[in-house]
Amino acid sequence: MIQVEKVLAAAITKEAEDIIFTVGRPPMLRLSGDLKPLRTETLGPEDTVALMKSITPERYREELQEEGSTDFGFDFGDKARFRVAVFRQQGNVCIVLRLIPSKIRSFDELQLGPRIQELLFHPRGLFLVTGPTGSGKTSTLATLVDHINSTRSAHIITIEDPIEYRHQHKKSIVSHREVGVDVPSFSDALRRALREAPDVILVGEMRDLESTQLAMMAAETGHLVLATIHTQSAQGTIERIVNQFPGNEQEQIRTQLADTLLAVLSQTLVPRIEGGLVAAYEVLLATPAVRHLIRDKKTHRIDSAIQTSREKGMQLLDDHLLRHYSHSVIGRTEVMTRCRYPEDVAKALVRIDAEGRA
Repeated sequence: MIQVEKVLAAAITKEAEDIIFTVGRPPMLRLSGDLKPLRTETLGPEDTVALMKSITPERYREELQEEGSTDFGFDFGDKARFRVAVFRQQGNVCIVLRLIPSKIRSFDELQLGPRIQELLFHPRGLFLVTGPTGSGKTSTLATLVDHINSTRSAHIITIEDPIEYRHQHKKSIVSHREVGVDVPSFSDALRRALREAPDVILVGEMRDLESTQLAMMAAETGHLVLATIHTQSAQGTIERIVNQFPGNEQEQIRTQLADTLLAVLSQTLVPRIEGGLVAAYEVLLATPAVRHLIRDKKTHRIDSAIQTSREKGMQLLDDHLLRHYSHSVIGRTEVMTRCRYPEDVAKALVRIDAEGRA
C-alpha cells in the first residue's frame, strides 16, 4: 500500500507543482510542467479510495459522495500546504493536489518592479492578477498580501475557496475567510466584508457577475481590492469584465472600471532551460491615457498604450518572453507557444539570434 506521507514528502523535495493519484498509473508528479511517474506500484481502485480517506475530512467526503467532486486545502505538518481536488472518473476516485510552498516569495524573487509595490499603498482601487489555471496567480497574490502585511497597518480580509496561503499577523491583521466553511459564497463574503472594517480585500476569484459587481463596488467605496480572473492578457481582462454585464449597463461599467482600476498583472509560468519555472508578466497600469481608452470603448488600443509606456513600468507579455529568451532562460518553443503575436515574435527571435544571446 502506497503511503501518502511519502509521496507528499517526495513532491516537496522535488519541488513538484502537482501530484495526481489515478487508477491505472503510479502516483504522478508534475515537474517543470511535465508529468513524471514515481517508481512505485500502479494504483488500483482501492488504493485511490484509501488515499482519499487518509487526507479528506468527513464533510468533504460527503460532498464527494453527493456531488461527485470536492475541493479543500490541508496542511502537511509545517512542511507545506496543499490544495486538493477529489473527483470521480469512470466510477473511480482521482485526486489532484497542488503544492503551495510554505515560503512566500519576495518582490525581488518575482521580479515585480517598484511601481507595483507603490500601488499597494493606495487606499482604494482594483488590482487584478490574471492568467490561466496554474500560472502562479495565487503565489503572486500571496506576495502582494505579504508586502502589505509587512509594511502597512491595515485590516486585510482574504476570501478564498479553499484558503491557500495562511498569513500570520505582522504590521497588519489578516482575517482568512473560506468559502463553504466560513461563508456560503464569494458574493456573500464580499457583501459582508464591507461591514467588517477592511482596508484591503483579497478575492480569490471574480467568478461571476455578482462577485465582479461587488469587488468593483468595494474598490469604489474606499478599499484596496486584490482579485484574480482567468484571462490571458490585460486587454482581454478589460473586455471580459465589461462583457459580463448586460449591454445597457456596459457604458456605466466602463466608467466605473476606468475610475477604480489600478493595474492588471497578467502572467504565465514557463519552463526554464535549466529546469524549474519562471514567470512572464504583462503589466498594464491605469494611467490617465489608459482610463480614457477604457471609458471610450477603445480597449483594442491598450496593447499599443502598453508598448509606448514602458518607461512607466508597463510591458507586454511577448516582450518579457523575448527578454527571458535573450538571456537564455527559456527556449524558442516556449516563447512561440505562449506569445500573443507569433509573427512579430518570430521576427524578433531572428534578430536576437543574429545579435547573440546572453
